[in-house]
Amino acid sequence: MKIFVIGTGLIGGSLALGAKDFYENAKIYGIDSNENHLKEAMALGIIDEAAVFEDLANADYVILSVPVDVALVFLPKILDIIPDTATVFDVGSTKTPICEVVANHPKRRNFIAAHPIAGTEFSGPSAAIKGLFQGKTNIICEVEKTTFKLQEKALDLFQSMGMRIRYMDPESHDKHIAYVSHLSHISSFMLGKTVINKEKDEQDIFDMAGSGFESTVRLAKSSPAMWTPIFKQNKKQVIKTLEEYISNLSNFKELLQNDDYEAIFDEMQGVNRIREILNGMNSKK
Repeated sequence: MKIFVIGTGLIGGSLALGAKDFYENAKIYGIDSNENHLKEAMALGIIDEAAVFEDLANADYVILSVPVDVALVFLPKILDIIPDTATVFDVGSTKTPICEVVANHPKRRNFIAAHPIAGTEFSGPSAAIKGLFQGKTNIICEVEKTTFKLQEKALDLFQSMGMRIRYMDPESHDKHIAYVSHLSHISSFMLGKTVINKEKDEQDIFDMAGSGFESTVRLAKSSPAMWTPIFKQNKKQVIKTLEEYISNLSNFKELLQNDDYEAIFDEMQGVNRIREILNGMNSKK
């Protein structure tokens, strides 16, 4: 079993580790524009050997784990090279553009548009985690466009890592993920910016930062190189979620200005039910 991982960072590396467990005879090849990442991935035992695009002619699996703008360029080239028996899947956080770019490709049937919703704020091969996907949801889009045998092959791999599979059309995926992921990252980045700007005048502000602040800005440590293309590709949906979020913030500000603390209490109490929703989701895992 020859498995190629294009992009040997957190997600690609974690998938490689999971694939090694599932396929005992697997040989993992790494392709990465960052030579240091390839060396680090080999030193950590994530990949067995470095490779180049031409080697994909011998692939059984190709895992595409690169920024979403790069994925749009790479995927058609990958499909051009692979044999008819190979399975290719991406892991990007936007699905409409990637599905559109290969909609008419002769080997569209070899591709699975996937989004395993897992990760941390860290990047690079050293961030890869064995078991990262246990209990996590993996969204599959346009599964009907993938050859059934290759679907089964990929699903067996995903499920061996403990993923829960959900099927969704690309547009719905991009709409929903804007709320639960993309907006969260923007909020974290902008809260971090607000406090950093204040720190310029008040040096001791971070001495007062507790666990609540740290957990809220955790995502602000994420890679801008990864997230800027995501915001670009999902611009329409992200703007819509931002408009709704800003409206809620403005409303809260107005309540505070008007000393309407009863309404503030009611607002927060209404949102408290998110705890029940999340607990219900966790109990299903």
